[in-house]
Amino acid sequence: MGRGEIVSGYIPGVIGRCVFLHGVYYGREWGFGSYFEAKVAGGLSEFFSRFDPCRDGFWSYVTDGRIEGTVAIDGLGAMERGAHLRWFIMSDESRGK
Repeated sequence: MGRGEIVSGYIPGVIGRCVFLHGVYYGREWGFGSYFEAKVAGGLSEFFSRFDPCRDGFWSYVTDGRIEGTVAIDGLGAMERGAHLRWFIMSDESRGK
């Protein structure tokens, strides 16, 4: 695995890859199933449909053209409730590096 880079914002494939990483990890470690994976997919879809770079942030860790991890700051409602850290996940290969 080569040296990775942090990429800001949407990149093609990131929604599917983020859902995949969550589904595999949480399915294996916690026994979560399709309901959880669908919630992640729905949440990401909603987030990107209203994404505002002045309020929100989304970063991917990419190595050799492959998305190996993601993290987001959801700023919707931040003034009232605080920002929300979401979709913080790394692939098995990249976790801990």
